[in-house]
Amino acid sequence: MKGLLLHIQKLLTKVTAPSFTGRAGGVSVLLLIITLTACRPEPPLYLYDSQVVDMDLPMIDLDLDVYWDYELAFGINYDWRAEWYYGWDEEDRRLFGELGYAEPNVFNLRRYYTASTPYAPHTSVLSHTVEGRHFQGSYNWGYWDILVWNEVHTLDGVQSLIFDEESSLDSVVAYTNQSMNVARWQAPRYTHSFYQPEGLFAAYDRAIDINRNLDGFIYDPERNVYVRTLNMMLQPITYIYLTQVILHHNNGRIASTDGQADLSGMARSTVVNTGRAGEDAVTVYYNVRMKRDVPYVPVSMDQSKYPNAERVDIVGGRLLTFGLTNHRANIISRANEVTDTEHHYMDVNMQFNNGIDSTFVFDVTDQVRRRYKGGVITVELDVDTIPIPTRKGGSGFNAVVEDFQDGGTHEFEM
Repeated sequence: MKGLLLHIQKLLTKVTAPSFTGRAGGVSVLLLIITLTACRPEPPLYLYDSQVVDMDLPMIDLDLDVYWDYELAFGINYDWRAEWYYGWDEEDRRLFGELGYAEPNVFNLRRYYTASTPYAPHTSVLSHTVEGRHFQGSYNWGYWDILVWNEVHTLDGVQSLIFDEESSLDSVVAYTNQSMNVARWQAPRYTHSFYQPEGLFAAYDRAIDINRNLDGFIYDPERNVYVRTLNMMLQPITYIYLTQVILHHNNGRIASTDGQADLSGMARSTVVNTGRAGEDAVTVYYNVRMKRDVPYVPVSMDQSKYPNAERVDIVGGRLLTFGLTNHRANIISRANEVTDTEHHYMDVNMQFNNGIDSTFVFDVTDQVRRRYKGGVITVELDVDTIPIPTRKGGSGFNAVVEDFQDGGTHEFEM
């Protein structure tokens, strides 16, 4: 099962409220209960037949193994751990957060009433913040559209994401702003790179019919209420890339990294309702870290069983993006459905042991397109083939390296 399920249950109870017209013998109010669940059996519902109805919202969890469900040749599923050498230790968590998606626990809910016309343009909105695990609300008869996305929380308290709800009530657009870093590659309209967005999940459903005939409702005699359940997909609309530059035969020649890296040709924004990424291609800035003397063994294997494995240095990091421009990655089932025309360059700044720094630029276009909703991006570099720069007074050179799986050639601009 892909993504997370958002269950919406509408319950009809008898109360006395002057703002609604109901059946004889009482006034009817519809209460909406939202449950965010992972792909697991639903817990028992403990609801009360009263005006105030309450339900627990189970914790949300998303496993990268489930989400990165790429099907490779001969029915073999993608095993990202078999490609991931960098690992993720406590220092990585402290600096960058968890390797996968962080579980949201606060949500933004937008309700749009379209009266008797389904799929009508939105003329008004009811805004709610759902804290913890509970939500309840009343509904007029007619059609409703519902949009849900998570509240953003960051490690440093500074939020990169900006939400535009004012330009049009028919859609919410999330985007990021420019960073202070110059964009070197594939940002034709912009001079600077852009901050990566925070993890974002969203669900949207339209033309939810709530009518006096109770169409679609089921009577629950034990609770003496009418219940209707709708399923919505709560899915990531930001995509995780795990990048690593594996330095073979380094022997201390590349001494460090300044922690700065970029990935170009990615979308600047996305429509929260649909999950379709925007058309503006930008360079996305993120941070990396260098680890020395790492066993050249994937994290999926028991490294203690390979005492004679090659030792390598690795520059790795975790990047969140809105994905490929003008794509809805969650509805794509195979890489051959990708129509991306942007080039994707990953550049990492490194410093040699003589104190001169250089920006290494790797063409990872094919890897990004194959992993259209996230995954591992790997470049393997034999440092024996890299001349140590000697030019004084600035960067020594830019190393443009083609996708290592498509030839592995190296071109240097000295």
